[in-house]
Amino acid sequence: MNLLKIALLQIAPCDTLEENLEKGVSYCRKAAALGADIALFPEMWSNGYRIYGRPAAEWTAEAVPSAGGFVGAFQRLAGELNMAIGVTLLERYDGGRRNSFVLFDRFGERKLAYAKVHTCDFDVERNLTPGDDFYVTALNTACGEVKVGAMICFDREFPESARILMLKGAELILVPNACPMEINRISQLRARAYENMLAIATCNYPETVPDCNGGSSVFDGVAYLPELEGSRDTCLLLADGGEGIYTAELDLDQLRRYRESEVHGNAYRRPSKYAPLLDRRVDAPFRRPGCRDQSLL
Repeated sequence: MNLLKIALLQIAPCDTLEENLEKGVSYCRKAAALGADIALFPEMWSNGYRIYGRPAAEWTAEAVPSAGGFVGAFQRLAGELNMAIGVTLLERYDGGRRNSFVLFDRFGERKLAYAKVHTCDFDVERNLTPGDDFYVTALNTACGEVKVGAMICFDREFPESARILMLKGAELILVPNACPMEINRISQLRARAYENMLAIATCNYPETVPDCNGGSSVFDGVAYLPELEGSRDTCLLLADGGEGIYTAELDLDQLRRYRESEVHGNAYRRPSKYAPLLDRRVDAPFRRPGCRDQSLL
């Protein structure tokens, strides 16, 4: 078996950028000691997603550049530990502020930089600039190359996010998160993995963080095996609410065999029938509360 070990850093943030850097480095070292191939942080780790109940001018001032010292420290650490690291940040860039994710491979090479496409424009995230696209990279691991993409929290609420990543070749989607992972949101992740025949690893904050409850998870997307009469549970890991490192091993060989033989994913799609998905003129039954631009419907 070709097992990829994923470590979800379900940890509570500190009060400052410097403290989050120190704690993040410490937990990455612990993950590497556990034999992890990839370590994943929860959403916006640089400031602990502390954006609610504060003036926008205050929390947006905490943004850091993706090429700055905070992110650079994890780049160097990935090379030192021979472990991929997916770090998250409130990013400062020329156009404003973004909710971002940067993935380094085990050699410390930057492989993926992604900004949250589906920002929560019904709330304070309307102060952030949405990302432009979804990306997939070939991530070098001790298990060989793995095709990896990313979504961030609210992105998982849209089937199109995972579907596009699947079409771009993703085998694994990494999902930093910061919200309560109750049964419906967990079911979304299970469904995204099942319908696209890929693995989804989600890292949330623990229950000690306001409006979060742990529940980090890994679904491998493999619903059927030849030796089983019925379907199998695709959940490899569902964490409780406690702070800690939660690990799961993804069988890449099994996943790839499954993708070659099963009927989901891209096997029987009919894209010519999906035109309304891209037609902004189609009447929508709902308006979006608080959205900055209702014309996008």
